[in-house]
Amino acid sequence: MRAFDLTPLYRATVGFDQIADLMDRALASDVGQNTYPPYNIEKTDDDAWRISIAVAGFSENDLAIELKDRSLHVTGRKANDDSARNYLHRGIATRAFERRFHLADHVRVTGASHENGMLHIDLMREVPEALKPRRIEIASQGKTDANLVEAKSVN
Repeated sequence: MRAFDLTPLYRATVGFDQIADLMDRALASDVGQNTYPPYNIEKTDDDAWRISIAVAGFSENDLAIELKDRSLHVTGRKANDDSARNYLHRGIATRAFERRFHLADHVRVTGASHENGMLHIDLMREVPEALKPRRIEIASQGKTDANLVEAKSVN
């Protein structure tokens, strides 16, 4: 049994629905999930990654990369080959495919390249200035009393 009830999470938290959706997607993996084309995800820096997809037989015109609502869609559609070829063995798959990668907040695509049958997509996390940690000055007591007038006691 792989079903988990995330209802208590929804009742006790606010704003964490993205984490629950991520868990739902991860736990709902099908046994017959498509593994074509193969790909690698490598960490190239603390806040940078590279997705490499094996796309042998596809040209740049056959491939499309699109970013929709924090989801990276990579599709490949091979144009119909009109030439009549007589294959003795056909082991290079050129069937259409679609791969989706869900990106975290503030992760953006910085570039893509196609070389030697590999499609490389570079990603980087760029945290906005408002979300970066910042140091807060602590006011001392002497600074707040600086505007008071000095008084002398009469007795």
